[in-house]
Amino acid sequence: MAVDYIVIVVYLAGMLAMGWWGMRRAKSKSEFLVAGRRLGPGMYSGTMAAIVLGGASTIGGVGLGYQYGLSGAWMVVTIGLGILALSVFFSARIARLKVYTVSEMLDLRYGGRAGVISGVVMWAYTLMLAVTSTIAYATIFDVLFDVNRTLAIVLGGSIVVAYSTLGGMWSITLTDMVQFVVKTIGVLLLLLPIAVVKAGGFGEMKAQLPTEYFDPLGIGGETIFTYVLIYTFGMLIGQDIWQRVFTAGSDRTAKWGGTVAGTYCLVYAVAGAIIGTAAKVLYPKLASPDDAFATIVKDELPIGVRGLVLAAALAAVMSTSSGALIACATVANNDIWSRLRGAVGGPAGEGADGHDEVKGNRAFILAMGVAVVLISIALNDVVEALTVAYNLLVGGLLVPILGGLLWKRGTAQGALAAVAVGGLAVVGLMAAYGILANEPVYYGLLASLAAYVAVSLATRPTDEATLTAWRERLAGRVPEPESEPAVPAHQ
Repeated sequence: MAVDYIVIVVYLAGMLAMGWWGMRRAKSKSEFLVAGRRLGPGMYSGTMAAIVLGGASTIGGVGLGYQYGLSGAWMVVTIGLGILALSVFFSARIARLKVYTVSEMLDLRYGGRAGVISGVVMWAYTLMLAVTSTIAYATIFDVLFDVNRTLAIVLGGSIVVAYSTLGGMWSITLTDMVQFVVKTIGVLLLLLPIAVVKAGGFGEMKAQLPTEYFDPLGIGGETIFTYVLIYTFGMLIGQDIWQRVFTAGSDRTAKWGGTVAGTYCLVYAVAGAIIGTAAKVLYPKLASPDDAFATIVKDELPIGVRGLVLAAALAAVMSTSSGALIACATVANNDIWSRLRGAVGGPAGEGADGHDEVKGNRAFILAMGVAVVLISIALNDVVEALTVAYNLLVGGLLVPILGGLLWKRGTAQGALAAVAVGGLAVVGLMAAYGILANEPVYYGLLASLAAYVAVSLATRPTDEATLTAWRERLAGRVPEPESEPAVPAHQ
């Protein structure tokens, strides 16, 4: 596997080089956290697709294909649908707000009283998302180098923390573009056709497998509905996703670039399910469906190609991990720490010296990165951690965020009630029904909606001055809080 090792080492070295290059670009808070808000459609589409298509979409998507056939695509399909909905209906307005976090948006909409508790919930979500992505390194590095779990997590996590800390969103954007290309070549152009050919073609696959493997709804209606609630709605409100929207150079870029990324996700979903179905023909008795990706890559691909496809899996994990890490650090610094220390200035508590803000955010990425690696070493159950993260996000924050964007009558008290009631309901129901049950997110979301509507109607409407300022921000008539030099949008 010497050639495969060379491919992987060159790839990892390239990621660190991108981090070093990005450090030269990140001279202000806006450059460091949102790439100066000036990405063109090409880079925006690539980085948006990279952040949402992580290890769960790649390794997990193939595993679902192995277990359920073509209907195993539904998890990643719902992710793609979420990105499409966000891009078409909300992204232009979100980009025009010129904020750094979801909690800042809530503060603007509800008059500065809803962001603190939402920041804590969003921080917990992004932290768990970063942890689950980091744990995935253990699977990939075990196949690559046969190293133990702890060393694999430290190795993969250290590389992501290094390039993210150095250059912030510029480094992450550049590495995401490389990762997007590597994933496209490795998974769509190489692994997909090779897997189908090795399995004897679609005719042989149909002959070897039960008919339900080719039923688009074979995974079950309730499962699909749960995926929509968790992943489609999760894409609409996650800090990791919004932070990418904030990088768009224009409304048009946010809308159409995101639409391209969402469409790409749908293609990637079907490809993963087909690869998993082919693996079921080749290896009908694997111990775990999640072993399907590594097994077919290790046993069926030629030297060199195998290294590239494993690099594609590594790229998928790194893109989600780095995006979740910078989102977690941004929330921790701008929504929690800056409020605790009583910071003053712009909406995110920024200081007069933009360079000092870069240092502060860089320190938070490093600190959060170390915490993520340590938690990843201690934690074993990835699925449970990810489920807790998405249940809290959707159950606690979906209603006040979408309510703020769509319903004028929503109030700060209603938003706080929705976050508190929805969050507590989700936690209580997970304790009662089990973490992996569907009921917590179902009933938690209903409880949050009921609390939001009832409390909003029972309290005084948001004052007109706050709503006027909110409308001005949505219309894009308020300049960037931080002064930036005029630079053309990057393509």
